[in-house]
Amino acid sequence: MTERPNVLWIMADQLRFDYLSCYGHPHLHTPHIDALAARGVRFTNTYVQSPVCGPSRMSAYTGRYVRSHGSTWNGMPLRVGEPTLGDHLRQAGARAVLVGKTHMAADLEGMAWLGIDPKSVIGARASECGFEVFERDDGLHPDSPRQQWSAYDDYLVSHGYKSDNPWEDFANSGLGENDELLSAWLLKNSRLPANVPEEHSETAYMTNRAMDFMREAKADGRPWMCHLSYIKPHWPYIVPAPYHDMYGPQHIVDPIRSPSERETDHPLMQAYLNARVCRSFSRDQVRQHVIPAYMGLIKQLDDNLGRLFAWMDETGLSENTIIAFTSDHGDYMGDHWMGDKDFYHDVAAKVPLIIADPRAQANASRGSVSDELVEMIDLAPTFMSALGCAPKPHVIEGRDLTPILHKTKGFSRHYAISEHDYHWSEMARALNVAQENARTVMIHDGRWKYIRCEGFAPVLFDLETDPQEFTNLGSCMAEDHVRVRARMEAALLSWATRHHTRITATPKVLERQKNASESGILIGFWDEEEFKAETGISFDSFKPNGPPNV
Repeated sequence: MTERPNVLWIMADQLRFDYLSCYGHPHLHTPHIDALAARGVRFTNTYVQSPVCGPSRMSAYTGRYVRSHGSTWNGMPLRVGEPTLGDHLRQAGARAVLVGKTHMAADLEGMAWLGIDPKSVIGARASECGFEVFERDDGLHPDSPRQQWSAYDDYLVSHGYKSDNPWEDFANSGLGENDELLSAWLLKNSRLPANVPEEHSETAYMTNRAMDFMREAKADGRPWMCHLSYIKPHWPYIVPAPYHDMYGPQHIVDPIRSPSERETDHPLMQAYLNARVCRSFSRDQVRQHVIPAYMGLIKQLDDNLGRLFAWMDETGLSENTIIAFTSDHGDYMGDHWMGDKDFYHDVAAKVPLIIADPRAQANASRGSVSDELVEMIDLAPTFMSALGCAPKPHVIEGRDLTPILHKTKGFSRHYAISEHDYHWSEMARALNVAQENARTVMIHDGRWKYIRCEGFAPVLFDLETDPQEFTNLGSCMAEDHVRVRARMEAALLSWATRHHTRITATPKVLERQKNASESGILIGFWDEEEFKAETGISFDSFKPNGPPNV
């Protein structure tokens, strides 16, 4: 045990908030995640800073908005020198360790410009988003070469699953009636069992690797934050037996969608609906194939977390480890006639967040539910606080959640922000939108969700009267809606113009600036008497080596 708590930060990629039983799913029972909520705080209004993997994670790992760190889409490097949670924790003598996915792209051009060797200690940290990598697994595409960052391929081969691409051929494919290999990248194959036993799947493997790290960390003795980042239930949607057929059509919740949504005259929304993934998931046949597999992946995740939590109880780690469970974004699954993520309806931009703090100060909040408006960037300052980091308001834009966990005063937020760069997409091509204009920003105050669409009319939802977000009020000329749009646009402007780049403004630098007159920088003094009256210092004693700087 360490004097400071450890932190286990679990992230499940593309997990919807409402596909857990503690968040109300009627058929998908997740008892181990529910048990975590029963001994912690379950947050009901947590929003990611982008509804896409890469920028959402870069915000989580830096505690900063997308407009601040600049990594606006998948594969967009986080610039070298951008401070990360790992950098802050190391300064406090704690480890920040990765087990799983980050979607990090290294800023190789920036490192080359600065003469930093990517293989050096500094280069490795910059390349891995500030983490000390115990094991990384970002997944692949069907034609990708063997993974360079993860040992999972080698693990499969060592257990007899040999091919040029084991990740694709075993973990993410199934077998047909004649034992032909069928890729789960084709949605029609989602109901097949994955071509690998459950105990050798990615979810089980990464759970084991987290336990391997925690065993190793006991010998090290330093406090740690371990980011256990599962690649599932992100597509390809396929899960090993017995989870592949646990759920069927009778377990599929009706889609959240309205015919009026398809009749929108908003050009950008229409372009979204016409994108391939949205056309696909708007078909009931696709939903009926994919959703049972998606549910199976979540059930498998819950069972593996149960195994992990039981092991932590047995080894005593639970007594001194804060556990945070969340996701990087949701998944439309045909809701609103859409698929994948990339926009701001709650099913995509709102995520589950459960934090269980074993410290006595958190006893009063155990099993509670918080409706506070929370952002993913709030996790960084919360973990920093727990592990002994001094606050860094000149860098960190998130807000410490400890007051909620410990039932004290000090947390408030009026708006949540999320951003999306869609320059890469079918939508941008269909609308001929230039890269610099292919941007949307959401601001949400808990009731009104306002989405600024560069070059197009805004989108506005009233979640009080329209909780399913069917009716776009972005062009409604009713006086109340005009007034709301003006207020939200003003709030967005206020957020956009706040300080967000002065990351060198440390307390020491700010103090030096405040004391400029004492260091010999004198501006506006008329004579010696005025100088002494304002500073309390004799002008003659102030200039031992000649006149001061004026």
